[in-house]
Amino acid sequence: MSEQEFIPAELKNLAGSGETTWRAPSNIALVKYWGKYPGQIPANPSISFTLSTSATTTGIKFNKQGDGREKPSFDLLFEGSPNRAFEPKINSFIERILPYVTWLPFYHLHINTSNSFPHSSGIASSASGMAALSLCIMDMEKKMNPGMSDEHFYRKASFLARLGSGSACRSIEGPIVSWGKHDHIKGGSDLYGTAFTDPVHQVFQNFQDTILLVHKGTKTVSSTAGHALMDGHAFAAQRFAQANRNLISMTDVLAKGDMDQFIELVESEALSLHAMMMTSIPYYLLMKPNTLAIIEKVWEFRKETGEALCFTLDAGANVHLLYPGESSEKVLQFIKNELVVYCEKGQYICDHIGAGAKKI
Repeated sequence: MSEQEFIPAELKNLAGSGETTWRAPSNIALVKYWGKYPGQIPANPSISFTLSTSATTTGIKFNKQGDGREKPSFDLLFEGSPNRAFEPKINSFIERILPYVTWLPFYHLHINTSNSFPHSSGIASSASGMAALSLCIMDMEKKMNPGMSDEHFYRKASFLARLGSGSACRSIEGPIVSWGKHDHIKGGSDLYGTAFTDPVHQVFQNFQDTILLVHKGTKTVSSTAGHALMDGHAFAAQRFAQANRNLISMTDVLAKGDMDQFIELVESEALSLHAMMMTSIPYYLLMKPNTLAIIEKVWEFRKETGEALCFTLDAGANVHLLYPGESSEKVLQFIKNELVVYCEKGQYICDHIGAGAKKI
């Protein structure tokens, strides 16, 4: 598909008012996307597990006003209170999507959003937030065009979400979603996320993700700024080639259930992501001492027990522990005994692979 296919025909029956609420999950990339081209186009393809518990719930109450010649107006509540800090990002998102939701300037939007996890701490809050907002906007469009197919609804929602936050396009569907063109991904696109339809081994059907909250504060460097530093990065070309190779390997691993190779790929990808941050100009470090302590403890535990436990990281200090459901009892006891001391206020989130966004 091309971008032109997401521009709607003129909608003559605009709703006077209404409301909609969607809950969209976060996602955790197995093969990371880092670096992008203009228009939120990824420099390399990625693939992720869709989560379940870690999610953003966004509601919109909309009222028709004006003649549609200006931008839509909005007000925003974040977790029940006004939050002016989010307004520039919402404004930027609206400006980007206007060519594809040409009816939106006719409305004032009352946006109410909340997260089930700490904002801006490396749990992809932008991904779930922009996904939930995009689904609400698409629900508005579907009310005006009830003949819209479900396929187009979700594909365009992913397309819009990408314009707000690249990884948000992977937070619409589940349980495994890819983003970016690649010969080994059926229907893969740079414009939207694609539900992974290749065979997936049973071991991944009930996969767990326990997120250790090492640092719940705002990151020192945003993901947007981090992506920009890949422009001219000394190792960018090698990293993009590595990600493409790893995606081929990951599709094979997901089919065969080879846990040793899965662990190697996932942990290597996480460390490669942070290596790009540490070798950027200017360079920066998002891992904390407790992040490294957890990683070393995970390696020790795996060596001693043989359990298929591995870690991954997003662009932050928190650690995602990935493991099969059958290992839950041993891993959770390990967390309580040895890892909770490294978590801020002893907090962690027990999550698992999920099916994607839901209308509330």
